[in-house]
Amino acid sequence: MVGFPDSEGARDWFVVLPDCASTVRISAALRRRALQEVIHPSGRPWLLGRWSSGIMTVGEAGQVKIAVVGEHAVTADRLTTAADRTHTVAGLDELARGMVGSAHLVASVSGRVRVQGGVSGVRRVFHARIGDATVASDRADVLAGLLDAEVDEQRLAVRLLNPFPPHPLAGAPVWRGVSALQTGHYLALDADGLGRPVAWWAPPEPVVPMAEGAPAFRDALSAAVEVRVRGRDLVSCDLGGLDSTSVCALAARGGAKVVAYTADGLDPLCDDVTWARRTVAGLRQVDHHIIAGDQLPMVYEGIRDADDLFDEPCPAAMHPSRCLVIPRLAATLGSTLHLTGFGGDELLAGSPAHLHTLMRAQPMTAMRNVRGFAAQGPWLYRETLRQLWDNSAYRAWLTRAGDRLTAVPPPLETPALDWGTPPRLPPWATPDAVEAVRELIRSTARTTEPLAERRGQHVELEAMGSNSRMFRQVGQMAAHAGLTLAAPYYDDRVIEAGLAVRPQDRVTPWRYKPLIVEAMRGIVPDGSLTRRTKDEGSYEAEVGMREQRAELLALCEDSRLARLGLIDADVLRETCSRPLSPTLPFDALYQTVVCEMWLRTLETATTYVPG
Repeated sequence: MVGFPDSEGARDWFVVLPDCASTVRISAALRRRALQEVIHPSGRPWLLGRWSSGIMTVGEAGQVKIAVVGEHAVTADRLTTAADRTHTVAGLDELARGMVGSAHLVASVSGRVRVQGGVSGVRRVFHARIGDATVASDRADVLAGLLDAEVDEQRLAVRLLNPFPPHPLAGAPVWRGVSALQTGHYLALDADGLGRPVAWWAPPEPVVPMAEGAPAFRDALSAAVEVRVRGRDLVSCDLGGLDSTSVCALAARGGAKVVAYTADGLDPLCDDVTWARRTVAGLRQVDHHIIAGDQLPMVYEGIRDADDLFDEPCPAAMHPSRCLVIPRLAATLGSTLHLTGFGGDELLAGSPAHLHTLMRAQPMTAMRNVRGFAAQGPWLYRETLRQLWDNSAYRAWLTRAGDRLTAVPPPLETPALDWGTPPRLPPWATPDAVEAVRELIRSTARTTEPLAERRGQHVELEAMGSNSRMFRQVGQMAAHAGLTLAAPYYDDRVIEAGLAVRPQDRVTPWRYKPLIVEAMRGIVPDGSLTRRTKDEGSYEAEVGMREQRAELLALCEDSRLARLGLIDADVLRETCSRPLSPTLPFDALYQTVVCEMWLRTLETATTYVPG
């Protein structure tokens, strides 16, 4: 049986039905769970679900109806005007490309439907064939509930890969019969209820020099923050690294009171608090709160008590109590919106893999930057040259990755100039799990295409997808505290503005995140723009494993993954009983823990039986 998101913390969901008669039974089943409904212009049910007040705006003209769901500033009048000018679902591209914020766009146009999310994984679109109709939703488990679907063990086994599954397997739903749209596509539903993905977005050509790109990025990020802050008396923010510092400074320019939180790490080298104090002194409009490191729950603390019903295994579930400390504090002060710096690393630090393309266009510039990155690594000389001169297509790289799932992980000194980091399965994965994952990767590699033609953009978009999917679930956790979590760096317009800047200007070993530094001059205090450090959290992970060892060992008892034949519980138990091997990264354990926890939450979830 499938858990259905009935709880208060997961109250927001919606389903999109095609405009055809074959959805009668589906709509009847949904109406027993849904609180809200919007009909097609024809009068048939269109949108059903549960959504918070103010997040959905609808406009209508004739046989066209348009809905926008999420964090946006689109008015009903604007949507009505757009509906009056729209004759086909493809005609909504202009509206989609002009939207600021983070939202789903859904349209019913003369019996046909368009459903799209965002470029990142924050606003996802899932779809499934139910009876004679294709149905879409923003949650995979809602569709799984309608299908009475079971967990797909092969897809679940893929989630054991570390550091994360490769594209396009990373975001594939773990339910049988449920699919997800890939980046840059919308779902088109015809009058007979048949669905097909349509490509509408591609990453911009990275040709804009820094002198032009920085002001454009400042405008995009400013608009993304402003659309959230507008009309509010109070907002809260993270204030840690340079990314969240920039968002906080932009929020402070508005009319709302800004409450900022900085978590002090246990690592003696963590300097977030020092830099945050400098920022606050320069802004002088921020109410700053510091959370001592010993007041923060450890990684893995409380994992046996976690009960959030996610629609896929969630990496943030390793430390649920830790994730909710700041949202709960902010909510007690009256904040209903919390701004974060999620997404900044992927976009602003970027990927050195751009050097692969740059070497063919500007070899002297590329070699200079290669030497800089190699010295920082330090990178292995031979492997650096091999990756630079290798012209393998993504399909070939993915096939090789599938062949080496159980090989020793590449050393830390391995350069990052390829299509990605080759994923590995942990030593406790069973031979059957290894073969299942290898088979799926090989079959996928025959037809898949990268997210972008250039390696650098592909790597960045893939990282955005993986991390933003985790942020999506952290946002669900924050909803328990009555808080909306916002990540402006994951907005489409912000991503476009960042990716458009020339990679040799944006991704360089000689400067730390130069794009945000140039974009925020005059907004972030000058002293804060000189920061070149970032707390990376491995200290807390190591301490957490040591102090929460009993929690980890308890998960090995009657393991649900072991029941499915995906892991050897004895090997996992032995691993958890001692410090991790230097060749085994924390990510390897993270992925297994969250898959195990997710399976256990399914057993205790309220079940939904479709009618």
